[in-house]
Amino acid sequence: MERQRMRPLRLVLVPCPFQGHINPMLQLGTILHSKGFSITVAHTQFNSPNPSAHPDFSFLPLPDTLPDHNSSTGDLVAFVWELNVNYKARFHECLAQVMEQQGLEDRIACVIYDEVMCFSEAVAMELKLPSVVLRTASAATFLARTSILQLKAEGYIPFPESMSQDLIPELYPLRFKDLPFSVFITLEDLVQQLSTFTNIRTSSAIIWNTIDSLEKSTLAKIQQQCRIPIFPIGPLHEIASASSSSLLEEDSSCLAWLDKQSYNSVIYVSFGSVAFMDMKELAEIAWGLANSQQPFLWVVRPGSIRGSELIEVLPKGFKETIGERGYIVKWAPQKEVLAHDAVGGFFSHCGWNSTLESICGGIPMICRPCFSDQRVNARYISQVWTVGLELGNELQRGEIERAIRRLMVEKEGKEMSERAKILKEKVELSIGEGGSSKNSLNELIEIIMSF
Repeated sequence: MERQRMRPLRLVLVPCPFQGHINPMLQLGTILHSKGFSITVAHTQFNSPNPSAHPDFSFLPLPDTLPDHNSSTGDLVAFVWELNVNYKARFHECLAQVMEQQGLEDRIACVIYDEVMCFSEAVAMELKLPSVVLRTASAATFLARTSILQLKAEGYIPFPESMSQDLIPELYPLRFKDLPFSVFITLEDLVQQLSTFTNIRTSSAIIWNTIDSLEKSTLAKIQQQCRIPIFPIGPLHEIASASSSSLLEEDSSCLAWLDKQSYNSVIYVSFGSVAFMDMKELAEIAWGLANSQQPFLWVVRPGSIRGSELIEVLPKGFKETIGERGYIVKWAPQKEVLAHDAVGGFFSHCGWNSTLESICGGIPMICRPCFSDQRVNARYISQVWTVGLELGNELQRGEIERAIRRLMVEKEGKEMSERAKILKEKVELSIGEGGSSKNSLNELIEIIMSF
């Protein structure tokens, strides 16, 4: 028995195969491995993680069952739904084989799965394994998603355009327009999927990539409604040791360019790994940046411009106008960029990972949410934490220019920057000894050890 106690328990992690989901799951794996657990990552062939970046993990590739991996924005929701339909049997077969081969000294303690990979919970239950959910969005987003179900039942949804700016009852500061709808599926399909993805079924705990000091009242409200413990142990990227799980090749040359810029002078522009824009929006952003007269680092992801795969779609005369004042890359090492002294603002789509990374860097934001949880995050950034400002629905170069100058030059932006630095300090306290995230992590480990 003594020998058995010396061997680490194994955890099986099931990430959703998109950048914003893979990153926090692998960061969680890194953290739990540092606490003595063995880690196995069960993953799809689509967007499969790089094993060489995580040599201490075991990887369990699931047999490919999807003939066409179209990851354009319009297909994301349907694609995730298809994952759940197609991978349940494959995961059951693979996990059962792993369990047959394991000995008592290397038993699986539990399955930790991304909230949208809910087939994992069903398989864990069938194989009599405990399961734990990882939620990679904010707590506020979860509350907003569950509110959609309630608001529809009460007749508030669908709502007329005249109500879009109205505050939602008991969901301050969110307006009806901020709810995390998807424009790519019907309301009926959305309600069905939300019912599935928010249902914890037989899982034993919920891990949240957030911080108690950032979402204290929201987390408290969720815990009151929830029959199992929740553990806010974020920000995962700050706790995990440095290792890249980027699905795109990072261009680190931008760091050398940043070294040449003045302190707090650069606006960093990136809309994440999934968001898309059209040629007109690209042109408005380009000239807004150029006309602001501020130095900028801009990520133009290949394939992110509808109708073109090339970075050379930038407006005619743009590069000549900006000269050395702007630097454009296809993908950037974002965490390092936001930690750089030259960066003073972040023009972002407000995905949750980007939001956390910006807060951890003490960087105020210009918010241009595109869909889903990004609208919730943008509202909190601008109205609750007051560390950013939100653009209107339609991108216009004049509005972009004014927003950049408000953030980077004017008194309003300097005050946001000060508040962002205060938030950064609170996050640092939360992950330190005795901090809320550190304490939640210790409690989570105790629960896993008890399985």
